[in-house]
Amino acid sequence: MRASPIAIAVALLATPAAAQDSIIVTAAGKPLDREADTASRLGLTLRETPATVEVLDQAELQFRGVRTAREAFAEVPGAIAGNVPGNPAVITLRGFAGNVVSILQDGVRISASTVVQRDTGIWHFDRVEVIKGPASVLFGEGALGGVINKVTRKPRLDAAALDALASHGSFDTLTVAAGANLPLGNTVALRADASHMRSDSLYDVERNRTVADGLTASLLFQPSASLSVLLAIDNYADRYDTPYQGAPLIPAAFARDASAVVRSDAGLVVDRALRRRNYTPEGGTSGATETTLRSRIDWRVGDGWALATDLIWYDAERDFLNNGTRTFAPPNGAFPDGSFVRGLTRFTHDHRFWNGRLAISNAGTIAGMRNRFTLGAEYNHTDFASLRETATNQLVRPVDPFAPVVGTFPTDGALYRASNVNFDSRLSTVSVFAEDALNITPAWLLVGGARFDDMELDRSITDLLVTPAPVTRASPTYRPFSWRVGSSYAVRPSITLYAQYTTAVTPVSSILLQSIANTSFRLTKGYSYEAGFKADALDGRLTLTGAAYRIVQDDILTRDPANPQLTVQGGTQSSQGAELTLAASATRQLTMGATVTYTDAQYDDLVEAGGAVRTGNRPVNVPSTTAAANVAWILPRLPVTLSGFIRHVSGFYTDTANTIFVRGRTTFDAAVNWQATPRLTLALRGRNLTDAFYGEYSGYGATDIYIGASRSVEVSAAVHF
Repeated sequence: MRASPIAIAVALLATPAAAQDSIIVTAAGKPLDREADTASRLGLTLRETPATVEVLDQAELQFRGVRTAREAFAEVPGAIAGNVPGNPAVITLRGFAGNVVSILQDGVRISASTVVQRDTGIWHFDRVEVIKGPASVLFGEGALGGVINKVTRKPRLDAAALDALASHGSFDTLTVAAGANLPLGNTVALRADASHMRSDSLYDVERNRTVADGLTASLLFQPSASLSVLLAIDNYADRYDTPYQGAPLIPAAFARDASAVVRSDAGLVVDRALRRRNYTPEGGTSGATETTLRSRIDWRVGDGWALATDLIWYDAERDFLNNGTRTFAPPNGAFPDGSFVRGLTRFTHDHRFWNGRLAISNAGTIAGMRNRFTLGAEYNHTDFASLRETATNQLVRPVDPFAPVVGTFPTDGALYRASNVNFDSRLSTVSVFAEDALNITPAWLLVGGARFDDMELDRSITDLLVTPAPVTRASPTYRPFSWRVGSSYAVRPSITLYAQYTTAVTPVSSILLQSIANTSFRLTKGYSYEAGFKADALDGRLTLTGAAYRIVQDDILTRDPANPQLTVQGGTQSSQGAELTLAASATRQLTMGATVTYTDAQYDDLVEAGGAVRTGNRPVNVPSTTAAANVAWILPRLPVTLSGFIRHVSGFYTDTANTIFVRGRTTFDAAVNWQATPRLTLALRGRNLTDAFYGEYSGYGATDIYIGASRSVEVSAAVHF
């Protein structure tokens, strides 16, 4: 099936609206019999893989009305996502967030997600694949909470195709996108896609214009069934004007329309009167431009042997200019309703990366048993520079919370002298990895893998406020080893049980941005064990999957109990939980799906500055439960599909002390899709139909809460030729 918005209504005739794997079911096979490239390099199907794997196809994303990476990540069962200015599309997964959830670009991890991830449009992705739980054995340091792989659309040799989408909706949000697949003979095909999205604000706040553009192109050369060569270029650019940093909490005594969104030990509330206020000065921005060149060669040598090579070159420029901090001050003569004192911060990234990977694989037999293995090596190098500046105290001015005169960011670099530091990092990594899958019997599969990384970091920090500028340096070396072992067993052809144990490593903070002091710490270690089942019936029209897991991260930073002024390693964070997903095509006209997840996450051992004990507390931005359900109904004898979506997320804390709690929310979306002609589909979509007022994610500070967008509508047209 082509990944096209117009094919969705027809595909739903035989499709679960939301399977665990979120796949549009076609004649190609059952959802669980599909391969997921991110889960292994062995060609395992989802049914065989001893782990929880989600696949969100382009068609599924379009049908759900997903527009950006943040919205796509929030569709993953058990996950929530936010848009912190310096970390757009940040995701919390299985109790962990930030740099311990790896985000890949076509199977390559460029750096920590807190550095590279942007809230790009999803038009360019054929699918988004998700591995839940540790995956360092596949992708190196950082993959503790999970891995998200954004897989770009690729050329196809079978047929020419043209897809286009245009939509417009509330908050003056406009999306236009188009893509074309063009075979150039029997052995060469070209694919190109372009997209543009702009909005006055995806959060419905003032002065928060957003623009995101994408241009991707790739060329496939396949002279024979045994050889294929792919060349590709991707370019993305985005810009958020006066970035929204969430609604600030204020004392209830000064609120004009206090809401119940937050429960705070200090009596802080979210004031509905501040719903659309944006306190970032004019000229503030969060933007990035990224360019990637990629190549992949796949060669089936013969007798089950194959070679695969990947090369990638990446270049990015990012700039941020926003409020560093916001502090509420009680009423005074100048500000009878109180005021906010804002710090001003600006910083830039100059980021270059290249990676080469070679893997040899074989599919054969050992002592009559089916065996698949991969052995490979990888080398990558990063050059990263970041200038980080904060404004002098003379530029910090209070503003009225209810009628802020925000002013303008100063452009004179000489004024940013509260701090002015340049970070330079060079990171080189050599890796070797191996995987193997052995069928003890046709029904019983053993899977194992191992990875060794040799990481050399050269870090320097230059203080530009001093003349001559002093430079501090560190050159740590890390040599982590990760491994996993798992098994899946087909009790019946339609029911598979599985279990696995896997390990992971991750730095105490982002490896490219950590302080010189933090470079002296070893990598934290994590491990996980998971068990579950995957089952289907009715020729794949009914799918049920479930999993239970536990993840532990040791050696996180804590304070020495005997000397709270001393930072040491030795803290522990963990999560455990269960997930269940059901998808069914009840009839040829009616499909439905549901998911429910539970996460029990806590700091098992954590002491913070001043000796504050956080042991037993829940980590920030981790809800305990999520649930979602959806239904799609094709009207009898009409080319119209009605769909509805409900999602519930329980509350979460914004601070490690667990004194500020954001209450849970339930939201409803619905859509009507009309296939006006065989090549044209029109749609009307409503989001947050009950106009729920809720907190989506917390920001840089514990008292900054991102408020979800209010009720909105959207009309769209999709064409396919």
